[in-house]
Order: sequence, then structure tokens, then C-alpha cells
Amino acid sequence: MHHFFVDSSNIYEGKIFVAGSDVHHIKQVLRLPLGEMVEVSDGTGKRYQGEIIEYQEGNTLSEGIILSIVSERVGVGELPAGITLFQGLPKGDKMELIIQKAVELGVYEIVPVATKRAVVKLDEKKADKKKERWNAIAESAAKQSKRDLIPVVKPVTSYADALIQAKESDVILLPYELETGIQETKETISKIEKGQSIAIFIGPEGGFTPAEVAQGIEQGAVPITLGRRILRTETAGLTLLSILMFHLEE
Repeated sequence: MHHFFVDSSNIYEGKIFVAGSDVHHIKQVLRLPLGEMVEVSDGTGKRYQGEIIEYQEGNTLSEGIILSIVSERVGVGELPAGITLFQGLPKGDKMELIIQKAVELGVYEIVPVATKRAVVKLDEKKADKKKERWNAIAESAAKQSKRDLIPVVKPVTSYADALIQAKESDVILLPYELETGIQETKETISKIEKGQSIAIFIGPEGGFTPAEVAQGIEQGAVPITLGRRILRTETAGLTLLSILMFHLEE
């Protein structure tokens, strides 16, 4: 069943009003007929099954699709903990892959981080355009994986500011290639509980500098290892998210 998102204000009197780009997708791409059932999340944790009962014609602002609510339930597509991925800016289009897969694995939000060894340097104009593109990818991945909310990709931030943001989290994890304590890492992860907020810091292709690791530790980050092999930046965050997903959903 196809899955979409609407603002909670578009749900009233037993009906759901679908607007925006989803209208074109439903009508012209999927070509769903009247009577077709679709699934809708409102971003607050509620999930609905609705029947398409009307295609409302009009201009870009007024056209839409009206669904009749058939059932309502609490969503089940979210992890029982809020995970923020602080991702060092990678080269090329790797960030798009990271966002897509991180959303599928249950991340709550993603913060691109400009670190010392990050090759990519974005000016304000390019950063805004990238953020728009990245958030569209997050929305698409959230629909595909049937999330109950759309994770937000925040503006690019400095490493120092990222650490300040992360201090609000209950747990801060910093995978580091020179860390060797696998048993300590297992113990750290085993202590993470449902309901906690978790920050994950992933370096770019060149990794974190020793100074950045020390700075992270000063701010409460726990350095961990992801095994004996060196993982690419687009692999490391997804590996840790997978580990946390299985730990939290057991």
C-alpha cells in the first residue's frame, strides 16, 4: 500500500486532504483510481488508511485529493529512541546515499558537519540548495520505508557547533578507527535504553583528527570501535545505526 505524509491540519471530519507534489505523483505517476486505499502519516505518530473518494481540480494551490478515513492507529514505524546523525561532509553524492539509508534505518534527524578533513566546502548558496535536495531525499525515503515522520536534514554546521547541539543528547557515540576496545563498545551500546536520545558522529573520508576526537571527548562523546576493518564514511554511520536498531527494537 502506498504511503504518504500530510500535515495534521489537513485531517478533519473523517477526511484527509492531500495536497502539494503528492497530488501529481498519485494522479499522473501512480495513476491510482477512485476507491484505491492508501496509507497516510500525519507526522505526530498517527497513521491512517484512507480511500480515495475525490480528485479535486483547480490551480496549484487548490487542487488536491480527498480521502475518506477507513482506519486509524498509532504508528509503528519509529525507533523507541531519537537518533541524530552528525555526518562529516563526504565527497560527491555520497551524502544522498547516507541520507536515504539512514532514514530507512530509523534516524530522527541528520546534521551535515564541516570537519577539518572534509574535502567539500559549501558556500551559503550551495549549502541551501543542497539542503533542499537532501530533505527531498529524506522525504522520499520516509515514504518508501513507511516511517511515521519525515526526518529533517539540518543546515551544514561546524564541528564545534555540532558538539554543542549534541550535548542535549543522553548518549554521544564517536566511532574512531584507532579505538580498539570492542568489549567496551559492546558494553556502551548495551547500556543504551529506549527513550534516550542518541547522537552519532561520523567523520568524512579522512576521518576525525586526533584534536577533534579529543574535543569530542571533552564534550562528553564516547569513542567506540566498529571492528577491525576500516569502514568508509558512507558505511560507518549505517553500520552503527543498524546495530542500534537491532538493540533498541529487541
